[in-house]
Amino acid sequence: MRESARTRQDRIAETVRERGVARITDLADELGVSVVTVRRDVEDLARRGEVRRGHGVARSLRPVPEEAPVGGDAVAMVVPESNTYLTEAVQGAREAAAKAGLRLALHITAGDGGSEREAVRQAVDAGARGLLLSPHWRTRAEAEADHSWLAALDVPAVLVERRPARAGGIYSLDCVRTDHAYGVHLALGHLVGLGHRRIVLAARDDSPTARVIRAEFAEQTAARGLAEGCPTILSSSTAGPDPRVADPRAADLVEAVGESGATAVLIHSDMDALMLVQRLLAAGIDVPGRCSVVAYNDVVADMGPVPLTAVAPPKTELGRTGVELLLRRLDMAGGGLRPGASRHVELLPGLVIRESTAAPVV
Repeated sequence: MRESARTRQDRIAETVRERGVARITDLADELGVSVVTVRRDVEDLARRGEVRRGHGVARSLRPVPEEAPVGGDAVAMVVPESNTYLTEAVQGAREAAAKAGLRLALHITAGDGGSEREAVRQAVDAGARGLLLSPHWRTRAEAEADHSWLAALDVPAVLVERRPARAGGIYSLDCVRTDHAYGVHLALGHLVGLGHRRIVLAARDDSPTARVIRAEFAEQTAARGLAEGCPTILSSSTAGPDPRVADPRAADLVEAVGESGATAVLIHSDMDALMLVQRLLAAGIDVPGRCSVVAYNDVVADMGPVPLTAVAPPKTELGRTGVELLLRRLDMAGGGLRPGASRHVELLPGLVIRESTAAPVV
């Protein structure tokens, strides 16, 4: 016979008193009920003043000795699969979380719709006290579709290398990202300073970062009076919002360089840059003698046959800053949340000059 809600809640309250703190998921397993049921029970107990509700945990009203095991002392980071760019950000977040006495739980999401939401659900059910999120957001429509559930989160969240649209319902979320407009400025400034006036952008178009780079390249080349000689193509056939569909913007880089008379290329991202440089070399286009190349991301830019000059976002610092923003929201002692103004932080990238750029041959 199934026990009554009051009997179950009494058992929960007694367990929490004995342990000091208990994960919602652990209680659900022990009682043989759903996580939703335990959440509801804990909310009832909290209203009656029998326990204190935390994020993914129930806490005793009595002080917990330092040596007692503490559940929920973890934050989660949700990142897309196959994204080498964010690997260093994850490491930075891990170090910052460990310094604060928190464990970082990493969740990897596939590109299909709804994967981030499911990863967040699992993280919160496992007791994560806060979230660092880097949604895929291949298109603006994907980003807008996530606004409703992100706005309804009951744990603090920080967007990493993502910034919500000002008109959206999640603009008040904390976020940290690279100032990619400045990254494009650094790349163009370097190339123009060397004497290049015809520059091709071969860039992805499947993330917020990619879209900023494309928009800034168009705006900044126009401002320099160079737009006519600076076309933009996709960096690969799968670099668009939908990799399953042939995209006419995925032009051949060798042909684009020849047709435009370009003497330099800015390529986003590193992996695409390495592959495209190999194609340039195979076509007899010397790098940097005939065509200078700047990569964007600087993850593996130095590992190709020609070490590539690269725009280098502060990837490790992105993760660290994300955790710092999260810690501002978390009351580490009481298990609750601290109020405060939201922050949107932008970090400046650098430019690492290597062997792939030189003055154009006149």
